[in-house]
Amino acid sequence: MTNFFSRLIGVLAVSTTMFAISNASAGVNELPTDIQNSLYNKDFLDPVQPIGESAYRDWVAKNPPPWKVGYASSYAGNTWRAAVMDRLQNELVPKWKDLGMLDEVIITQSNLNDATQIQQIRQLVDQGVDAIIVCCSNPTALNASVEYAYKNSVAVFSGIGYLTSPYSINSSANFVVGGRMMGEWMANEIGGKGRVLNVEGIPGTSASDSQNVGIEKALADFPDVKVKGQIAGMWTDQVAQAEVQKWLATNPGKLDGIIIQSASELGALRALQQSGRDMIPITIGSELGALCYWRNNPDYVSGAIHAWPPGDDFEMIWNIMMRTLQGQGPKVQSILTTPVSMDKNEMMAAIPSDCSEQSDKWYHPGIEAWAGKEFLNNFFLRPADPEKYDVASHPKS
Repeated sequence: MTNFFSRLIGVLAVSTTMFAISNASAGVNELPTDIQNSLYNKDFLDPVQPIGESAYRDWVAKNPPPWKVGYASSYAGNTWRAAVMDRLQNELVPKWKDLGMLDEVIITQSNLNDATQIQQIRQLVDQGVDAIIVCCSNPTALNASVEYAYKNSVAVFSGIGYLTSPYSINSSANFVVGGRMMGEWMANEIGGKGRVLNVEGIPGTSASDSQNVGIEKALADFPDVKVKGQIAGMWTDQVAQAEVQKWLATNPGKLDGIIIQSASELGALRALQQSGRDMIPITIGSELGALCYWRNNPDYVSGAIHAWPPGDDFEMIWNIMMRTLQGQGPKVQSILTTPVSMDKNEMMAAIPSDCSEQSDKWYHPGIEAWAGKEFLNNFFLRPADPEKYDVASHPKS
């Protein structure tokens, strides 16, 4: 069977090269050609993804390190967010404090309430933070508060999804590419024809909507694959399980596969198991419980797609933040990477035989595989190893 992952990346790398270059912004034009063509080609990009020149090209933090950072999280109610907090509190904070570049991290939670998150961002600015990271938020609702932060010399970084404000630096995988990978994988997995259920994440957030754009683009190439339902799993296994169970109960006809965004696939597996139906293919991401089910049933599916391993994804925006505070000068508003695919042999080597199908933990390819130092160097005007920054050399305000 043709390896669809390799084939898709090949298509992304070579198709419409001149279109991508001629229509890119100046910031994108400064990137290596292969990155432009695979990640910033407008045929494979969310049309609202900001790819202009970064407002922080010549920006340097107003204060010398150690810096105070705000993390304005929009939600804490799923395993993905728990894995982010684990990486932040148990790895990133101790590491960067030891490096002399971090004073403290102030964490807020808005529970998907835009008005609350707006207020919290303003409060973080007023508390004197040097930078703010937001996560997976509404792409437009926060723009006024982001501008407020920028005008008060506080840099804002949107991890795992984008804000449309020109004063935000965004990072994630290219979720349209990730969605295309998911949609094409499913179409091939079911032989190019059949009925599928599409389970979104949190509709209205850029990461969820971008993945959905990619899924729809991929399925447009497979006219015999029909989407028979579209529901929201809210990136939460318990919600996804309940919604999938409800849909299956009210739609008793044949179903051939479930396309579901990660942080929900374990819920879909449980819903299938409890429904009494055949265990049809689902798209598996990085949830260890779902990967363990595949480990215990190695012929269940042919591959997984790691679209946003939480710890690696958050460390990516963290490293971008540190480079920006140091004055390395990001070239472009959105710094994108490529989802990581996994075949059966790779899964068998990575997931231990004594794994638990009930695990709420996550598999991580590792920050170097996701967005390592050499990769991020491509996106900065004055790239350097951020961990070797000379704290004493920082300009005094």
